[in-house]
Amino acid sequence: MNLFPIYLKLANRRCLVVGAGRIGEEKIEGLLQAGAEINVVAPDATPRVQLLARERKIGWEQRKYRPSDLRGAFLIVAATSSPKLHEQIYKQAQRLGILCNVVDDPPHCDFYYASVVRRGGLQFAISTSGQSPALAQRLRHKLQEQFGPEYGLWLEELGAARERLFAKKMDPQRRKRLLHSLASQKAFEEFLKRQARGKAKAVPGTK
Repeated sequence: MNLFPIYLKLANRRCLVVGAGRIGEEKIEGLLQAGAEINVVAPDATPRVQLLARERKIGWEQRKYRPSDLRGAFLIVAATSSPKLHEQIYKQAQRLGILCNVVDDPPHCDFYYASVVRRGGLQFAISTSGQSPALAQRLRHKLQEQFGPEYGLWLEELGAARERLFAKKMDPQRRKRLLHSLASQKAFEEFLKRQARGKAKAVPGTK
């Protein structure tokens, strides 16, 4: 199956997570990072999920799942230990046109969670279409070593430079050439040198 790679804007969209164990907690954290409005339904929850609920960062209904919980949801993640419940949730979500992900059950998924490397606004999302999450994790570790935190800082600088260029009147082709030059390997190496000089000045007794 060929998947369509996409980055969703989840800010202020209602997302439902059924299950609040270790795996559910992991999915909740990911949705929080995207700014989603999260409602959790589960009889029990991990200490972390309980804390998020007390801090009003998520809503938590301490009970079993009901079909009515799907009302108004943009997407749902099912993360319980019950395959029977998962199948029920998936079928109900399909009827309502709601995106559904059943953890560790590719046939009952409209989308898969990618293995993600985040460097500020820069993201690498790796998917194996549910065939080998272990491979996705190995590749993620490799990318984490190859692309350090400095890339997030550089991206902020590139974003600011892009805004300045688009604020000026200039030939679109010239702007395009400048943007590509700013994002070149040479420009990145110059950025690293500036960062190193800045750190050296911050240390007392250095020039």
